[in-house]
Amino acid sequence: MRHRQVLAVATVALFGLSGCADRPNDLDTYYDDPAPTPTAEPVQPSVKPQAAPVPPPTSTSAPVSAAVSSALLTDEDVAEEEVVSGESKVSGCLTGLTRGTSRSATWSYPSGSTLEHQVTEYTDRDAADVVAQADCAGKNLTLAKQSGIETQRAWCEGTTCTVLLAKGTLVSALSVTAGTAARATDAAKRLLPVVAQRLRSA
Repeated sequence: MRHRQVLAVATVALFGLSGCADRPNDLDTYYDDPAPTPTAEPVQPSVKPQAAPVPPPTSTSAPVSAAVSSALLTDEDVAEEEVVSGESKVSGCLTGLTRGTSRSATWSYPSGSTLEHQVTEYTDRDAADVVAQADCAGKNLTLAKQSGIETQRAWCEGTTCTVLLAKGTLVSALSVTAGTAARATDAAKRLLPVVAQRLRSA
């Protein structure tokens, strides 16, 4: 009986050793360095290029000279027309005379008629040349020649009459729009000497 117990223990020990022999030897790789874990490169924060600072807008309009201001009609000059000052605007033939430094004024009659005056200064050409080459629509209007004025021209188109006067570097332009062509012509005739006087004294 004792012999059988010894044999059984020997048999168990033999199977146990053979089982261990079949397992791979883990000690060969146990102390190996673990495979390096890939690390992400630090992402550099994207810096957007700053736009160049935009300079503040600058005014390109030239300062109005004293001569332009002196030649422009005032409320006192047109007081006898019984007009009131209105919103400054330029229309009709006067729109082609704004290439230089200019000032303008507008008045309204009680009837709804309008009176516009504009003075433009040309530093690169003669004002007389500007008036001579002006191309305003309508029929030529003959008005009394004003002394001290180099060039004078006038037109009437519909119920609007326009007068251009030139002296030195200045062009003085008067435009009257009335209910009828006759009223516009009469107003232009009345105001012409006043406009010429202003231009001569500028």
